[in-house]
Amino acid sequence: MTDKKKIQEELISAQEEAAKNLAGWQRAQADYVNFKKEMENRQQDLFGLANAAFMSEVLPVYNHFKLAIDHIPKDQRDQDWVKGIIQIKKQFQDFLNKYRIEEIKTVGEKFDHNRHEAVVHEEVDGYDSDVIYEEVQPGYMINGKVLSPAKVKVAK
Repeated sequence: MTDKKKIQEELISAQEEAAKNLAGWQRAQADYVNFKKEMENRQQDLFGLANAAFMSEVLPVYNHFKLAIDHIPKDQRDQDWVKGIIQIKKQFQDFLNKYRIEEIKTVGEKFDHNRHEAVVHEEVDGYDSDVIYEEVQPGYMINGKVLSPAKVKVAK
């Protein structure tokens, strides 16, 4: 075998090995990028779960706060202390909005078993079948997912 032919074969072999090494490196790079994305998604999911757990502890306090405001006599609604409490409620709502917590719509909406929990089904004048006529307890969603379903009364 001539030196020229031997060198050409070695060159071809080296090129094949270089192509194989490059392909392996590219696969490893793609695997790393995918791993990094997966870890970011897991971190976001974990943050979302922690956020949801925290909010599920805070929301009952907010519900009771809203209920207390609803029971303030109408003749006292113009007093400064009541206006202050209503402002605190607004700040609470802004806080929930900041973390993408939204209240589930109920009264007048069609019953959706994914977002609502029916506590009563009864005949009600003025409401079509499967339409919510009263909210018993508000429900909430976080990032488009149900955190707690709304408890409602449904017309049949």
